[in-house]
Formats: sequence, structure tokens, C-alpha cells
Amino acid sequence: MRALVVRGGWEGHRPVEATELFLPFLKAQGFEVTISDDTTVYADAAELARTDLIVQCVTMSEIRGEEVKGLRAAIAAGTGFTGWHGGIADSFRASSDYLQLVGGQFATHPSKEPSACAGGPEDNFLPHTITLTDAGREHPITAGLDDFTLTTEQYWVLHDDLSDVLATTTHPAPPWHPWHRPVTSPAVWTRQWGDGRIVVSTPGHSLDVLEHAGVRTIIERGMTWATRTASAS
Repeated sequence: MRALVVRGGWEGHRPVEATELFLPFLKAQGFEVTISDDTTVYADAAELARTDLIVQCVTMSEIRGEEVKGLRAAIAAGTGFTGWHGGIADSFRASSDYLQLVGGQFATHPSKEPSACAGGPEDNFLPHTITLTDAGREHPITAGLDDFTLTTEQYWVLHDDLSDVLATTTHPAPPWHPWHRPVTSPAVWTRQWGDGRIVVSTPGHSLDVLEHAGVRTIIERGMTWATRTASAS
């Protein structure tokens, strides 16, 4: 099996260190791993045709038309695609074709009460629960896991109903924010695209979150479930 790790974009998500956490797992599963530090590889149809799984960690950044076209075609032909947090759910904001492919786009991560904000990234670290859906309690990626609580960025995601949601998180409606009722966002979802499988997990802002047992289990199981050999079975 062949895995392609594509990483880059905003350095705040530490794309090199974050992806390095999962390389031993991929290799232990029998993957031959190739690493690319930019998205030009997505325009290489021959390379993607040989690839069973793409693991992407590229926050924001830009993607050329021929690259996103190549990515979409490869997934439709059976290549698996997965990632976490902004590395997949906040990539290539200007590309509607990418957004349709992934099915969910980061919109915001709400902040603490204003008097508790000090101007740093911790202003957006909120305690919140990742709640499994009924489908999630049966799915191979999340079966056997319990709901769990994190204190980190809580992603508010714009999404559609082509995705199968395995876990959600609910944003409260405190008086310092302008919305008037709680809002539930998908936190983990899968998506079928042609013959390919896509898995997105929104937790993963920092290395400590990626090392959380629940988060890491979801990401690693997502890799094995999305890969071409699994989707073909």
C-alpha cells in the first residue's frame, strides 16, 4: 500500500510535527509513505493513481485548478483522503471545488467571555464535548469509543448532508455572542466520493490534542478505513 502525506500551509498548526506523529502508525500498517511539502503532486495523475491513501495537513494556502481537479479525480477513482482540523477543513478557502469535495468548511472557533481573553490563542480554547451520533456508535472508525471532552478550539463548521456524521459538538449561546440558540456542528464525518472515501476529524489544533486517546484513535482508524484497499472490500 502507498500513502501520500501532503503538508504545508499555516505554520500555527505545525504541519510537519503533526504529520510526523502518524508516520509510525502508517508504516506499521504496511504503507510505503511519500511526503510532499506542497500540493503540486495533486496534478500528477500517475502518482495519485498509485496512491491508496492521501493524508493532508495544509491549513489555508491556495490550490491551483489543475491540482484540485486531480485530487477530485483520484478520490473518485478510489484513493482515500483524510486529515484533521484546519489541515483538511480549512484548506484552500477560495476553491469551491475543494469545499464541495470535503463537505465541510471551518467558519470560526468561538472565544471565551471577553473579560477572560488575553489576546493569545488560548482565548479560543473552550471545554466542549465530542458526542458520538447513533451512526458513529456503529461505525468502524468510532465504534466502542465514548463521548469525550476537550479544551481546545471548537470548530464551527458549514456543511451539507452528503456526509455521514459520526460525531458532533454543540456550541452554546452565551450572551457575549450574537447567536441566540445552541448550534451543533459535525466534528467527525465520512464522505463517499465516487469510489473513494473521505474522513474528516475537526479536533487537532495542537500536538497535545492529536495525542489525546480518542482523537488519535479516530484519526488512525480513519486512515485505515479510507484507504483504497478497505474501500474496495
